[in-house]
Amino acid sequence: MTSLRPSLILHGRPYVIPVLLLLVWEITAHSGLVDSKFVPSLEAVARRGWAEIGDGDLGSDLLASLRRDMTGFVVGATLGLSFGLLMGFSALARRLFGPLLLVHRQIALFAWIPLLSAWFGGGEDGKLAFIAMAAFQPTLMNTWRGVANIPPSYRELAAVLTFNRLDFIRTIALPGAMPEIFVGLRSALIYAWIATIGSELLLDISPGLGGRMNEGQQLFEMDLLVFYLFVLGFVGVLLSLFALRLESHLIRWKAR
Repeated sequence: MTSLRPSLILHGRPYVIPVLLLLVWEITAHSGLVDSKFVPSLEAVARRGWAEIGDGDLGSDLLASLRRDMTGFVVGATLGLSFGLLMGFSALARRLFGPLLLVHRQIALFAWIPLLSAWFGGGEDGKLAFIAMAAFQPTLMNTWRGVANIPPSYRELAAVLTFNRLDFIRTIALPGAMPEIFVGLRSALIYAWIATIGSELLLDISPGLGGRMNEGQQLFEMDLLVFYLFVLGFVGVLLSLFALRLESHLIRWKAR
């Protein structure tokens, strides 16, 4: 029993601050110090959430956001992986594109929205372009770093075995760079989700979680806004846990 208490305390620490914040929120909502139109009670948020689930709005909007997120992620990660391999293996590509990529990294992600919306519009194409850009950068940089960090002894072994470039990439380079690549993909997955919600909030209103939040903001329905904030956080946590689990499997694979 005594050994169980320290364990419960240790595992419960991360939840202390969120629980306290929810408690303060609930006290504030019921105290009358703040208009309930601005700070809805948790019961009101729960009722609105149940209505969203019952009407099917949550499921359809969540599916639209996840479809948009995965499409942009796949496009951006594929381009990032391909370009990262090119930068890792080609000195000419590094000389030509290295300075440009350095400048690109210094520009905040959301600063690209005006340019992308001018090029692709504020509809689905503009959203997907923004999400793909969010996934592109971390995948590219980590793939490039993974190839650059391949030990010289591996390259010497490939030369001794008279591997051609394709054999070297398939047999040595990709397996050696895989841990870094997966770190980049994990970051890209998180950035793509952030960009998905950002594009839905800032570009044209369309089906999705961000579009539903825009409706709540325009109609001044705070319970709807707060409910979808909880949904965004929950989905983001699930994506992060999925990415971490994937990375842990990779680390165990590398240890073997």
